[in-house]
Amino acid sequence: MQSSRRAKGVGSPVYFQNNPRPHVPPDLLGHSCIRVRLPNGSLYRWQFEKDGQTALMDVHGTITLDEANHSRIAVMQNFCVSFFMESDVFEDIASGRLIRVLEDCMPPLAPLCLYYPNRRNHSAAFRAFIDLARYLASQEAT
Repeated sequence: MQSSRRAKGVGSPVYFQNNPRPHVPPDLLGHSCIRVRLPNGSLYRWQFEKDGQTALMDVHGTITLDEANHSRIAVMQNFCVSFFMESDVFEDIASGRLIRVLEDCMPPLAPLCLYYPNRRNHSAAFRAFIDLARYLASQEAT
């Protein structure tokens, strides 16, 4: 299990046969990137961090999607570069179907948190879920 949540910039090997790999975030401005629409309607700006400096980029692209699976399909079809949660593309990266880019600029994301009302009478299913979440969090810490 991964110890921290991370975003990954990726493209297919075929895409990078025809396009140079980006080495710094501004290089993305010369690439076709998938733009991501957030639930509130705004466009996601890709976040990068290096040497304590954070940068947000509004990338260029011909398509805008709001679903990671559709974005993954477009990237796998050698169309573009995209930004994913590592868990969405971990197997594709491991198998070589996708190539990471700008790896040294991807900041770790805040860990997931669970907020719930502090009541004594939680259902058995909810209590089991909380216990499982705590167990998994303790396993990641080790």
